[in-house]
This record gives sequence, C-alpha cells and structure tokens, in this order.
Amino acid sequence: MAEVERVAAELADFRRRVEELRAARALPSTERLSVLDAALFELQHVVDVILPRLERGLPAERDNGARRAADEQQLLRALFQRMPYAVALLGPDAVIRRLNFAGTRLFGMRAGYAAGRPLTASLAPEERAAFRSQVAAVSRNEGDRSLVVRLLPPPDGLRREDESLRATMTALRPRGEPDTSVLTVFLTGPEASAAGSGTARRGGDANRAGTPTPGLSEVTRNAELMDLLDDMTMALLESPREPTAVLDRAGRVLRGRFADWVTADLVTRGGGPLVRVAVYGAEESGPDDLAATLASQLPGDCPVVVEAARAGNANLQVRPEDLGAFGHDAAGAPILARAEVTSLLCVPLRAKSGPVRGVLTLLRTGGRRAFSMAEAGAVDRMARHLGRALRP
Repeated sequence: MAEVERVAAELADFRRRVEELRAARALPSTERLSVLDAALFELQHVVDVILPRLERGLPAERDNGARRAADEQQLLRALFQRMPYAVALLGPDAVIRRLNFAGTRLFGMRAGYAAGRPLTASLAPEERAAFRSQVAAVSRNEGDRSLVVRLLPPPDGLRREDESLRATMTALRPRGEPDTSVLTVFLTGPEASAAGSGTARRGGDANRAGTPTPGLSEVTRNAELMDLLDDMTMALLESPREPTAVLDRAGRVLRGRFADWVTADLVTRGGGPLVRVAVYGAEESGPDDLAATLASQLPGDCPVVVEAARAGNANLQVRPEDLGAFGHDAAGAPILARAEVTSLLCVPLRAKSGPVRGVLTLLRTGGRRAFSMAEAGAVDRMARHLGRALRP
C-alpha cells in the first residue's frame, strides 16, 4: 500500500509539471526547444520509473481486490441464507434459482432440492397466474411489485398464520447469470394477513376462547379417514405375506372411495428396477384403455415414482404443472393430461427405518376434491404399515 501511495504522489507531481509545460506553448517559437527537451525528459521518467512501480504494485492490489470480493461474496451468501424471512431468487418463469433456509421451511422443500422447481407449485391454484404475471413484469424491468398470495389451502379449511404471504419483488442481475432474476421476499404475519383479510374464512367459526371449532364437513372427513385406516388395517392383517398380494389388497381398499386411480410399484430385490404390480381405477374414471396403459407403463419412466423410490419422500401435487411428472403413453401424450388428473399423491412404502420397498401413487381426476394435507398424512401412515408388511 505504501508503494502505491508513493506512485500516486509522483503522478500528482507529474500532472502539475505537465500543466506547466502546456502553459509554455505561449512562449515565442525560439524558446520552445528547451520546453520540448523538458517534456521528453518527463515522458522518459514515466516510462523508466513510474510505470515499473505501478506494474510491481498492481498484481498485489489485484490479488487483494479479488480476496476482498470473495470475502464479500461469502458474506452476502451467508446473509441470504440466514435471513429470517423467506427469500427466493426466481427466473422470469417463476422457477426457483436460489432459496434460503427460511424459504425451504416455509414452502416445505429440502435444501438443495428447490432449484429448478416452480415456486407456484406451493401456492394456492387461484394465485399462481397472478404471481407468474408479476414475476415476468419485474424481470422485464417494469418496476418493483408487491402482492399478497396464499399457500396451498390447509387440510382443515381454516386459515393459519402463515397462509397469506406478501411477496415483494425487485429485479436483480447477478454476475454470471444470463438474464434478469427476480429477488422475492415473502413476509408473513399481521401485514400479509391484513392485506389478505378480504378472503372469507372457511370451516367452522371460532369460539370465545379463539380456538376454532370443527365444522360438520371436517368431522365427516375425519370419520371417513378413520374408516379408511380401519379397512386398510384389516386388509393387511388378512392378506398373505406375499408382496404382490399385500399391494393388491391395498389397491382394492383405496380405489374409488379415496382415489380414482391407484398404481403400486415394487422394488425388486438386489436394487433392481421398479416393477408395476397393481393398477386400479374407478369404473367412471378416464378412458377404457387407460388401465392397460398404466399396467404396461415402466415405473422408471415416471419421474415422481423414481424420485419417491430414490429419496424416500412423499409428493403431493394439486393441479400438477409438470404434466410429464407421471410419464407418457405410447403416443407421447402425458398420462396426467390424458386422465385429467387434478391431484396426485405419491408415497414411498417403507417402515420407519430401512430401504424403500415400493411406491404407491394415487390420482384424483375431473371435478373431485384435491387431496388435503390430512389425507396425505393418513396415506403416509398407511405407507409405513405397508412398508412393514413388505419387509422380507
């Protein structure tokens, strides 16, 4: 640093001397020869002394600058990840590029798994189009935006504290990114709730203590789930221990009353490929040959099934945006579009510990109500029991 300061001082002196030489242009022509000699001397001094000093000092300064930039980048990355609010860096199509830790908790995504997935899949279906439109507008540098959106509806129909989110967006051009990104901060709490208070509260009314009382529809759904769990338990107790028979009994319990289509895939021993062992559909659901198409389908061609078998995580989708998530038929048409699927629930079959033994996929079609979180929780319990029954 001292060397650079010395060079800077010499350059300042050199600049003053050049100004004096420029003023000498007013001298008579007979006296300019001495001024020319002085100018040549100054140029030679720059070449021989000042430039070598700069060349020696600049590499160190560049290294120090690079280290400072790296330290600042690391600090900014830590600030992004540790922000107490959910922060997402989105592409123009609302696909997640980066999501901080608070965002993974809010939207129920695993860290390192969110990138490349549309954030709109976590929002209520009626909010998705408006959210995508605002993201696209910000990415076109049309100014910052702010709007209130809601997460997927809770299973009991009652509003929850973090259901309404205020999304504030601004354009950002990160280094190395091909186009403009949209930095989005999601706030929960009084501000978002007040902005979204125009939405009618669903479910039962609150009592004097502020505790919501369940409505008739909620009580009915809970009773239906209890009946379903009881029937599944009896089916497993009466089923032979052969894996295909276990999955066959489970599919018969779930068909019609709980899902329009049920597929069961079994993991072959020794880590082999998945094999489809059962397909059930309600008589009124889908085209007649869809059952044959599903039966002949390779489970390895279904991304959601492969992901459930690999990572051991359940997958609940309402109005799936990726129509190819459950594969395609022989003509190349997406199965989800062909069956008019409105809700998908894919769960791995395994006990509390141990490898995945199979994958169960449930589809609801047409105007049927989408799977709720409570129903997904009940199916998750069934999946653990089925995984236990499939153990060798």
